[in-house]
Amino acid sequence: MTRSELVARLAARFPQLVAKDAEYAVRMILDAMTAALARGHRIEIRGFGSFALNYRPPRVSRNPKSGDKVLVPEKYVPHFKAGKELRERVDVGGA
Repeated sequence: MTRSELVARLAARFPQLVAKDAEYAVRMILDAMTAALARGHRIEIRGFGSFALNYRPPRVSRNPKSGDKVLVPEKYVPHFKAGKELRERVDVGGA
């Protein structure tokens, strides 16, 4: 689902919510989540899952085209872990 699809579903489900307001609400939620992760905080949404940062240490990698060694600096990457309820609901629909 894309952001625009989410906005369209919100606007369709809540007729009192104008599409512009639904767009604003989605943008504000995502901006708040991004800011929290940027500050190093963890986000937990009960029944859905949690977002946290994973540390990746510096390493030596290779350029696949030339084979040259490349130094990859350390970094933090966002990581999502699905909650129990989400895993169970997805598993019911899966194979």
